[in-house]
Amino acid sequence: MSNRRRTTRRTFLGNTTIGAAAATASGMVPYVPWTATAFANQAANDRPRIGCIGTGSMGMGDSIQHAQFGDILAVCDVDKDRADRAKYDVRIGKGKADAYGDYRKVLERPDIDVVSIVTTDHWHVKIAIEALQAGKHVFCQKPLSLTLEENKLARAAAEKFPKLQFFIGTQQRSQKDQFCRAVNMVHKGLLGEIKKVTAGINGSPIGGPFPIENPPAGLDWDMWLGQAPKVPFRNRRCHYEFRWWYEYSGGKFTDWGAHHVDIAQWALKEDTKGKGPIEINGVDARHPVPYKDGYPTVDDEYNTAYDFAVPCKFASGVELVVTSRGDNGILFEGTKGRMFVNRQKITGTPIEEGWDKDKFGDDDLKALYKGKPFESHKQNFYRCIREGGLPVSDVYSHVIAMNTCHLAAIAARLGRTIKWDPATETILGDEQAASFASRKPRQGFEIPRV
Repeated sequence: MSNRRRTTRRTFLGNTTIGAAAATASGMVPYVPWTATAFANQAANDRPRIGCIGTGSMGMGDSIQHAQFGDILAVCDVDKDRADRAKYDVRIGKGKADAYGDYRKVLERPDIDVVSIVTTDHWHVKIAIEALQAGKHVFCQKPLSLTLEENKLARAAAEKFPKLQFFIGTQQRSQKDQFCRAVNMVHKGLLGEIKKVTAGINGSPIGGPFPIENPPAGLDWDMWLGQAPKVPFRNRRCHYEFRWWYEYSGGKFTDWGAHHVDIAQWALKEDTKGKGPIEINGVDARHPVPYKDGYPTVDDEYNTAYDFAVPCKFASGVELVVTSRGDNGILFEGTKGRMFVNRQKITGTPIEEGWDKDKFGDDDLKALYKGKPFESHKQNFYRCIREGGLPVSDVYSHVIAMNTCHLAAIAARLGRTIKWDPATETILGDEQAASFASRKPRQGFEIPRV
């Protein structure tokens, strides 16, 4: 294990507190190359022990990555076939992990240090808070929340359990050559004063009507629904397709918005508590089914917005347009230049002419990473578990971006402009719009208040 001090599982959680306290006291965090290889080569007693909740396509991918840094002791999915697939996958459970249909069985285990949550969106906050209450570090895929209230509950939990890592899977924050570079250019003022940002997030598909069917034999449909209303099973409500139903997701507003709105507000420095838009205009938005008072009037078709352009105005005067039209990506427009960035490219005169030459290096990346060295998303998560400190994708910045996403969805559902007070995090002067800030869960599926 080289010449560094061994970290055993017995001290795994303790290092998060003791190490963080020491680092804070000294004003510095030492660099240790916690690579996947380093973790893989540790003795069994030194490696974090992981439970993976949600093993669909994204869950399988995340689980494979987590397995590079620790040992997966448990996998869980309400679909037995998916849980079993992960259990016997040689890259994940290796036939040794326990498979569960109820996530609470994972949280009950004292031998699990880390929980990965890759369920449907409407389960994220409930499981994450309960995992923190159980003393687990949490990696939760985006989007974290389904409602504005869930944002507050998640942040309160993170504040109550500061010694536990609560990490969000917004991996664009770890793309150096595209998004980190773009954010750095905006932070350095290289585009001048930013006047407008356009976040292209595409629109939801149109589909239906879908017939009522019997759930597959291995699927616990009632558990899948969780706090959402009890409804008959329709195949296209389930698994990946849940994204196109407001009952379980925010459509593209939260699916891609969790990525692009996050990067936009990170660049604008509108990602801290008390920040965010003050006016959100949802007039230019269309849904695939008729709506009344912000709710779909049919229950057998996709119901999230498929065509929209929602301007979000900030107190600074900057306008962020969240739109389904045009290229998927983020366009920054400043007084000196324009720049477009997505996962494949970063373009514009500032890029072609290298305006950030000698102004984007390791120190700049370290600043974006809150004092940590630049590395992959999962590496940053496990580093923060061992060293303490905030990760690059922390809960506090994420919920501010998600506030914007949820507000855009609410404004689009009602087809009007709504006002928002970022300081108090309340919708102003619109009782109907404010009613969308939370939802009543089904009995037995309430989210803990911590």
